[in-house]
Amino acid sequence: MTRRFGAAVLRSHESRFAVEEVILNAGPADGEILVRIAGCGMCRTDLAVRRSAGRSPLPAVLGHEGAGVVVETGGPDTGLSVGDHVVLSFDSCGHCRNCLGAAPAYCDSFASLNLFGGREENAERFTDAAGGELAPRWFGQSSFAEYAMVPARNAVRVDSSLPIELLGPLGCGFLTGAGAVFNSFGLGPGDTIAVFGAGAVGLAAVMAAAAAGAVAVAVDRHPERLALAERFGAIPLRAGSAELPSQPELPSQPDLPDRIRRLTDGGAQFALDTTGSARLINDALRALRPTGHLGLVARLHTTLPLEPGALDRGRRISHICEGDAVPGLLVPRLTGLWQAGRFPFDQLIRTYPLADINEAERDCDAGRVVKPVLVPERTSG
Repeated sequence: MTRRFGAAVLRSHESRFAVEEVILNAGPADGEILVRIAGCGMCRTDLAVRRSAGRSPLPAVLGHEGAGVVVETGGPDTGLSVGDHVVLSFDSCGHCRNCLGAAPAYCDSFASLNLFGGREENAERFTDAAGGELAPRWFGQSSFAEYAMVPARNAVRVDSSLPIELLGPLGCGFLTGAGAVFNSFGLGPGDTIAVFGAGAVGLAAVMAAAAAGAVAVAVDRHPERLALAERFGAIPLRAGSAELPSQPELPSQPDLPDRIRRLTDGGAQFALDTTGSARLINDALRALRPTGHLGLVARLHTTLPLEPGALDRGRRISHICEGDAVPGLLVPRLTGLWQAGRFPFDQLIRTYPLADINEAERDCDAGRVVKPVLVPERTSG
């Protein structure tokens, strides 16, 4: 069956998104589902394709924080039914050592499946209106669209009473911040964490820390982001100058680690850096108490120099991918916390029609919105 529908296509690294008609020339294969997208979050990883030096193939339909309703299933073993509401998360192979060890974010094929081409089986079935092939599925989804064909492994069934159009970011951005707190660090009551960067991932970590009964210090240069962090239970700490919005790194302040140590009774046990700033990573290490753990979630684009003594006394640093999460376990935990009023992620979201995707990208780049969510306007059944 051929299905025509609207999708936002990125044709070159320099061009804007264009909402076009695309064509899906077949139904789901074994293990796949077709999902009618209700909403898809815009993540910094989507926008980083512009700086991928050609490694992420174009033209492509991006988007990897989708959520929607199952409209078709392939084969008997998907575990899902038509009408199920699902949150879509990252792709993984399901059979390598890490996938079998409940660590799908460290799948041996993570980069090839999610970032650099996706699954190539039946790739020719997804084309533009002229028949030109589009890149295989981005993060197993390509959900800046009215419909997405995804491996059932990527999908997490959720309660149909939840606002499905808002749930997509639970599959990546919010999953990453909350997962770092719950899974990577295992925070509990009375523990302390310093969160560097109060964007979508950092604020999700702040909310998760509050839900865990931990004490969080949120570091950012933007007063409005710090106000959100304080609303969610963190101690706000301003770093750098709000008058330098285009500065690529948050400026270091000589007393920033000292201020954090004073606020956390001698140093934070954990720190999470979402900025990728070498200066702030060193500040974060100096703000830790002995044996403290710093997690990095942002991709580093330059060599990371560590200052003398930064890793002394048992301090350690690690990279955290997708919050060390098994989405099928963490997504229901987060929706449950939201229903209990303890993880108010919806307060970070602004919705845009899919047709306004370029406006959403501009607002995201300018810091005018924490988490844009794109809502398709139906042009097909």
